[in-house]
Amino acid sequence: MLNLVRWLYRDGDFRMSLLIGTGCFFGLRISDLLSLTWSMLLDDDSFMIEEKKTGKMRTIRINPNFRLHIMDCFNALGIKDKSERCFLSKKKVVYSIQRINVLLKQIKERYNLKIEHFSTHSFRKTFGRRVVEQAGDNSEMALIKLSELFNHSTPQITRRYLGLRQEELL
Repeated sequence: MLNLVRWLYRDGDFRMSLLIGTGCFFGLRISDLLSLTWSMLLDDDSFMIEEKKTGKMRTIRINPNFRLHIMDCFNALGIKDKSERCFLSKKKVVYSIQRINVLLKQIKERYNLKIEHFSTHSFRKTFGRRVVEQAGDNSEMALIKLSELFNHSTPQITRRYLGLRQEELL
């Protein structure tokens, strides 16, 4: 994921680099990612967002290194208005989820990614898998916290959602 974010930035695809990065670092659903403004990402080291699906308020902390990437994308795109949404098309409208999935399919082919199903939902799953991996010996506690964060009824559902159970069985 980090390599893909770097490659996209290197190749001048700043918005997709930022979209994939925010998706994987923040663990938000695509509908929430599409509501982000530059001000939310740049004015502080965290921001609050009301999740569209659940209505829950979430505080998102921004990794300091990722914050630098956000600023680089902001500058590279020549943004003048921080209240502007981050993920606007060339026509200055927020990307649709369907359009983003088409772009992701193109990115998968262009960079020869070995991902079976690459879609906007991949970001949230990448976030969850990364949290579990980083937890090491505390992975069960991480699953409990993720199940709350993802609004799943049990950690077992979160395990299945992340594809962890299938890997264990294999």
